[in-house]
Amino acid sequence: MTDDKTSLQVGKAGAKPTLKTISQISGFAIPTVSRALSDAPDIGQKTKERVRQIAKDVGYVPNRAGVRLRTGRTNVISLVLPTDHDMMNHTARLISSIAGGFKETQFHLNVMPHYPDDDLLKPFRYIVETGSADAVIFNQIELDDPRVAYLRERGFPFAVHGRSKWADQHAYYDFDNGVFGKIAVEYLAQRGRKRLLMIGPPELQNYGREMIAGAREAARNCGVHLIIADKINSDASSDNVRAYVADLLTNDPLIDGIISGSTTATMAAVAGMESEGFDVATDIDVFSKEAMPFLKLFRQGIIVVPEDVKHAGEFLARAAIQAVREPNAAPMQGLEIPKRPQS
Repeated sequence: MTDDKTSLQVGKAGAKPTLKTISQISGFAIPTVSRALSDAPDIGQKTKERVRQIAKDVGYVPNRAGVRLRTGRTNVISLVLPTDHDMMNHTARLISSIAGGFKETQFHLNVMPHYPDDDLLKPFRYIVETGSADAVIFNQIELDDPRVAYLRERGFPFAVHGRSKWADQHAYYDFDNGVFGKIAVEYLAQRGRKRLLMIGPPELQNYGREMIAGAREAARNCGVHLIIADKINSDASSDNVRAYVADLLTNDPLIDGIISGSTTATMAAVAGMESEGFDVATDIDVFSKEAMPFLKLFRQGIIVVPEDVKHAGEFLARAAIQAVREPNAAPMQGLEIPKRPQS
C-alpha cells in the first residue's frame, strides 16, 4: 500500500479522494492521472500501475456523471444474453471471462437479459437510445442478424460471439463449428461407426448451420449415414433430448454414433441411450464439445473437443474496447479452429 503522508491525511480527513488527491500523492499532473486511469495508450505502463495502485489505496471512485459529461462515455459495456435455455458451463464461463477482460481498464460490465417472448431488438434499442453503455457484446448470431444490422446502421460499437454475413466488417470471435462437425464425422467414421445422429444447435443461428453443413459434407465423403435431429436441438431441455434419443434408439437401434453441440445435450443424450440399454463407447460413440473439462468425469468414454470460451470472452472484451476507442480501426476478429481428439 501507499505510505505517502498525503494518503494518510486523506484517510484521516475522511474527504472523498479525487484526481487531485492522486496527483498530489503521485507527483503526476492531473491530466496524466486522468489519462492513466483511462488506460490511454500514450501513458507508460509503470505510470498506469502506480496511479492505479494509489487510486485503489485511497479508495478513489470516478464520478460517472462527471466522466460522461467530460467524455460522452459511460465506461460501461453491456453483455446481452438470452434467458431461454441453460448452456451448461458455457454462459457462466463467458460472463466470467468477459468480465476478466475488463480488469485493469476503466470499463465495467453490465449484463442485460433478453427474454424469449420479447422483441429481439428491445434491449439493443434501449441501450442505443438511452446511451446507457458505450458498446454491446452478444451471441447466438444469425446469418442475417437483425441486431447486427441495427447496430451497424446506427454506428454503435459492438462485438459478437459468432459470425454474421457481415463478419468481415465487424468485431467477432468464433469457434469454427463447420470444422467441428467435419472432425466429428471423420473421427467416428475412422472408428468404424456407420450410422450417426447429430444433435446440433438451432439452424437459425449461424453456428448451427455451419456445424450441420460441415458434418453433412464429411458424411458424404466418408460414406456414412447422418441423421440430423429434427424435433430437438442442442439448446433443447434435458428432458426433451433424453426422451428423443431414447425413442429414436427404440425405432433405430443401429445408430452407433452421436454428435452433440453442447454439454447439457450430451449428458441428456447419454441418459436416453443408457435407458435403452446402450453403453457409451461400447455400443455408441458419443462426440461432443465443451467449455469446461466436465464430460469425462461424467462418462470417461465420451470423446471431447474443448472450446476455449475463456479466451473468447477476453478477446471480445478487448474487441469491444477497441470498437469504442478506435471506431475507424479495422475490427478485431478471431477464430478458434478445433483440433482432432487424440486417439
